[in-house]
Amino acid sequence: MQDSEPTASGPGPAASGPGPGASGTRPLLPDPLRRLGAWCGLVLLVSGVVYVGIRLCDEFRTAVVPVLLALLGTALLGPLHRRLVKAGVRRSVAAGLTCVAVVTVVGGAVYIVVAALIDTGDEIVASLKDAARGVSAHFGAAGTSLDDLASNARELLGKFGGSAASGVISGVSVVGETIAMAVLALLLVFFFLRDSDKAAGTLRALAPSGSADTLEAMARRAFHAVEGFMRGTTFIALIDALCITVGLLVLDVPGAAGLGALVFVGAYIPYLGAFISGAVAVLVALADRGFVIALWVLGVVLAVQVLEGHVLQPLIQSRTVQMHPAVVMVAITAGASVAGVLGMLLAVPLTAAAFGVLQELRGRYGDQEPSPEPSTDS
Repeated sequence: MQDSEPTASGPGPAASGPGPGASGTRPLLPDPLRRLGAWCGLVLLVSGVVYVGIRLCDEFRTAVVPVLLALLGTALLGPLHRRLVKAGVRRSVAAGLTCVAVVTVVGGAVYIVVAALIDTGDEIVASLKDAARGVSAHFGAAGTSLDDLASNARELLGKFGGSAASGVISGVSVVGETIAMAVLALLLVFFFLRDSDKAAGTLRALAPSGSADTLEAMARRAFHAVEGFMRGTTFIALIDALCITVGLLVLDVPGAAGLGALVFVGAYIPYLGAFISGAVAVLVALADRGFVIALWVLGVVLAVQVLEGHVLQPLIQSRTVQMHPAVVMVAITAGASVAGVLGMLLAVPLTAAAFGVLQELRGRYGDQEPSPEPSTDS
């Protein structure tokens, strides 16, 4: 009975080494393909969320657009409101004074721009028609279509306005909807300015457990990016408009005030707005003053753009989110496809906010290296 055979539970050769199908088998896919699949899944998930968000914003654009415009207005007017509060003015009174100042400045600017466009609009249209006739004299049928387009500009605008008005839900006119959204945006600016000191606390209260600091930092970085973009763009637009208007006045180009107003508005659409407003100024100069003056106007426009790109942009917007021109172009195109001119105006500041959030996340998590595993050597 002493020489008993070893039982199945005892040590044996079968239990000494790894068998087939153990952890030593290779994975089905190599690591690079698995990482690529994970990134593709993440990109598809984010793209789906963004698409659903855009569709929802389009469905509720009457409420979403005033909120976005109010956020841009709050970012632009925040410094003035903070100065009034530091001077001892109550937050509600300071917000009200800021809104009154906005209505006064914007109303006065709109009146000046509209008056300038009314006074010089006929000259600009006539100059464009002369330019179209000159093109038709050199290029034949290709220029005739330009002449027809210039001659029927008012009719085309009337047809476009009629088609736009017919598409408004419940028969509300475009003008009425625009006024309603502007009033709502102004009221939201008042409330956003008055309660700006409570925004961080509200955001932290709504944040999931353990993510309040990160969410607040992301929101602050995005808002600072939009704030810097709005202030810098407004200042740059004012300088561009003044420089080009002075140049057009010196060259005695008709409609200088209206063209300067067009340059100021177009500056809020980077690259594309400057191109369109500059092209219109050159065409007007070509039609009214001849080829040499048109070249001088082109030189003025290019000089202002060089000044903006190499001096004003780095100096004024050095603390904002810097974006590659290709990214800006893609953002403008996407905004135009979603919401037309309004989408073009909102695309760049929203992209700046997104870049701010990405920079904050990269600063918090991108540079973190995994901690080394504790050594098991005794």
